[in-house]
This record gives sequence, structure tokens and C-alpha cells, in this order.
Amino acid sequence: MKKIVLLSNLVLLLALVALDIAYIVEGTLLLKSFASAMFVLVGAVNLAYAIKTKAKLQFPILMLVGLVFAMLGDIILNIHFIAGAVLFAVGHVFFFVSYSMLEKFNYKDLIWGLVIFIPSMLLIVLAPIFDFGGALMEVVAVLYALIISLMVGKALSNLIKNRSLLNIIILIGSVMFFLSDLMLLLNVFASLPVVGIICLALYYPAEFLLGFSIFTFANKNQAVDTNKNKPDEANKNMLTE
Repeated sequence: MKKIVLLSNLVLLLALVALDIAYIVEGTLLLKSFASAMFVLVGAVNLAYAIKTKAKLQFPILMLVGLVFAMLGDIILNIHFIAGAVLFAVGHVFFFVSYSMLEKFNYKDLIWGLVIFIPSMLLIVLAPIFDFGGALMEVVAVLYALIISLMVGKALSNLIKNRSLLNIIILIGSVMFFLSDLMLLLNVFASLPVVGIICLALYYPAEFLLGFSIFTFANKNQAVDTNKNKPDEANKNMLTE
């Protein structure tokens, strides 16, 4: 089962990369929708694996819901920017809560988030390259920066507490997501060249990593359960004597 799921993840990753490249070249909403649906499928496949391995489902389900909102935000962003940003923000809230299922929330998580948010806010508010076309869009950008910064801060805090492969994957995915949104901001409101391509090159792999984290979580859970079910050597000796 594990090998089949790993192979499925590899196939989905290749399909996601192909769709990402196709969207960069063609730029159609249909291709973007297919690419977004692909990372949700990654999450769904890995959730099925988590169910099969009888892992605790709070983290996998919350992560998958976050991926669904990211997909919706990705699609709606092309139709209505603020509505898309709101959907993305809701997704980040679900990601934050899912990370809290791995390491219990405490105030230090917020400190790391604020460390990331403060320079992000100053960039948005003070950098002369941005033209938001009004106060409303600027406020939306700042609020969104706060939410995604708290999400990345929680991922960083988790890794500091527990240096596991799972937390490494989540942090890399979260940071890539953050950087892709920064590139999006520079593309839409500063009209800088190339950053749109960088945004897409970061975004879809980031979403794949977040979806793949469900597999890593389930696999870790299976390994723990397997070890628990093994009698220790002392018990073995006692039984044979």
C-alpha cells in the first residue's frame, strides 16, 4: 500500500508540474483550475492512506480542507481578486489549525508570526513600487500578510520544537507558499517582470508539499504503531524461559 501511494504521489507531482508549465505558457483559467485540482487530489489520496493506516485524522482532514480553500482561492483570484484573497486566507487559517494538531499552540507561535509579518507589512505600506489603487486593497494586502505570516510562523515554531521530517516538509511548503504570494503581490501591484513566473514556479510545488505532508504524517503514525505492537526483548526472553 505504501509503495502504491508513493508512486501515486510521484505521478501526481509530474502531472502537477506539467500543468504548471502549461499554465505559465498558455495562461488559461482552465489549466489553472486543473493544476489546482491536482494538489487537492494529492491531499485526498494521502488522506485515504491515513484512513487506511488508522492515523488520527484531525491533521489530515484540516490540511485537506486548507488545500480545497487554496484551490478555490486560486481559481476565484482570476475572477475577483479580493474574494480570492479571502478564500486563500481561510485556507491559511485551516493550515494554522492543522499545524496546531502536530504541536500544541502557544504564544511563541504568534511571536514567530509577528517577526515575519512586521517586515512584510512595512514592505507593503512603505515600498514606493506598489500601486494598490486605493486604501481598501492595501488593507486587504496587509491583513492577508498577517494571516499567512502567522501560518508560516507556526510552521517554523513547530520545527524548532520538533525537528522531524514532517515539520521540515511543512515549513518548506509554507515558506514557498509565502514567497509565491510575495511574487504575486509584486506582479499584480508593482508590475515587475518575471515575478509572475517565479510565483507559479513556487506555488504549485508548495501546495504539493503540503498535500504530501499528510502521507508523511500517516507513515510516521504507522511506524509508531508498529513499534508499539512489537513485544520488547525482555518480554520475549521471559516467554521463552
